[in-house]
Amino acid sequence: MSALVRTEPLPGEPPLLVSGDPYSVVVLLQGYAEPEGVDDAVRADGSVTLVLPQAWASASSTRESPPEGGGAKTALEEVARGPILVDTGGPWAREALLVALAGQGVAPGDVTLVVGTHGHSDHIGNLGLFPGAALLVSHDFCLPGGRYLPHGLGEERPLQLGPGLEVWATPGHGGQRDVSVVVAGTALGTVVVAGDVFERNGDEDSWQALSEDPVAQERSRKRVLATADVVVPGHGAPFRVVREAPQPGN
Repeated sequence: MSALVRTEPLPGEPPLLVSGDPYSVVVLLQGYAEPEGVDDAVRADGSVTLVLPQAWASASSTRESPPEGGGAKTALEEVARGPILVDTGGPWAREALLVALAGQGVAPGDVTLVVGTHGHSDHIGNLGLFPGAALLVSHDFCLPGGRYLPHGLGEERPLQLGPGLEVWATPGHGGQRDVSVVVAGTALGTVVVAGDVFERNGDEDSWQALSEDPVAQERSRKRVLATADVVVPGHGAPFRVVREAPQPGN
């Protein structure tokens, strides 16, 4: 019998730190989506999350550029040695993002990799703040200066960035090329920064209307819930995933 799964809010307000080894996760800005006015208008912005390697502070003064001669695997492992930003929010959140990064002792030039979970403006609107970072936006990976590298990411083939750190293909919301970042080994277990695979906790009645491929997104949601202990959704507070063994006779 499979475990029963429920979700519950994770207490705390941004910046919300989930410590870990070798990576900690900090939810810098909490996404939102709120109806406004008439004609189905919505005011929205995406969550912004920082993944910090424990070893970064001691090595930050000797940052090296990603290797030019290697392939994607080598480059991804190298850029994952520094601060990783998952989504950037929209351009209207520029100052809030800079303040939130500074609160963690991170300058834009310190960020070595920016992952854009998908290509919507409320998730990648501040890429221009990070010209020195490698970019993984949806399935496109490039080094600073625009050198693009193939990598073979697929639903059955995650990208390995470091110990317990992966990028998954989680298609659905924005089409076939959405991604999520999976961080194992934190104090709360495995954290999945899921973009808009989940809009928010309790979005079961609404996510389909925003999905370009609901069948694929349903598959992605089930996969995330089977692995995550904490989910950072695109437009709401982080939430826990609680698994309970079914009662005998049920």
